[in-house]
Amino acid sequence: MPQIDFYILPSPLPAARLDFACKLVEKAWRLGHSIHLHCSDAAQREALDQRLWAFKGESFVPHNIVQDEASAPITLGLDDSAGQHSDLLVNLDLKVPAFFERFSRIAEIVVEDPAIRQAARESFRFYRERGYPLQDHRLQRL
Repeated sequence: MPQIDFYILPSPLPAARLDFACKLVEKAWRLGHSIHLHCSDAAQREALDQRLWAFKGESFVPHNIVQDEASAPITLGLDDSAGQHSDLLVNLDLKVPAFFERFSRIAEIVVEDPAIRQAARESFRFYRERGYPLQDHRLQRL
C-alpha cells in the first residue's frame, strides 16, 4: 500500500510546483530512489525537463522522457506511461493516475492556485476513501 505525501507550498504560482519537484527529485535520487514524474501535458513535461537540467548549477539529475528511455533513474511521462519505475511517483497532474498503486510512495505537490488546491482536495479524498496512509507537509518557505 503506497504512502501518500502532500507537500503544501506557500506560493500561488503553479511554477513553484515544478521548482519544488526538482528539489524533491534530486533529494530522492541521491538517497537511491527511482522516480517517475507524472506530468499533466507536454508543455509541463518540457518545462520540467528544462528545470531538471538547470535548477542547480552544481548538480546533475539523470532523467529522461519515458518515450525516449524508460531505464533512466528519473523519468518524465504523460498519460498511462510510467516506464518501469515503482518506487516514487511525483504526481503533477490534477488527477490521480490509474497506475498509482504500483508505487511505494506518492508525492502530491500543492500550491495556492484555486484549481490546483481543488484538485488536491479531490485527490486527498480519493486516497482517504480507499484507506491509504496520508501525510501532509506544510512548507513555510521554498
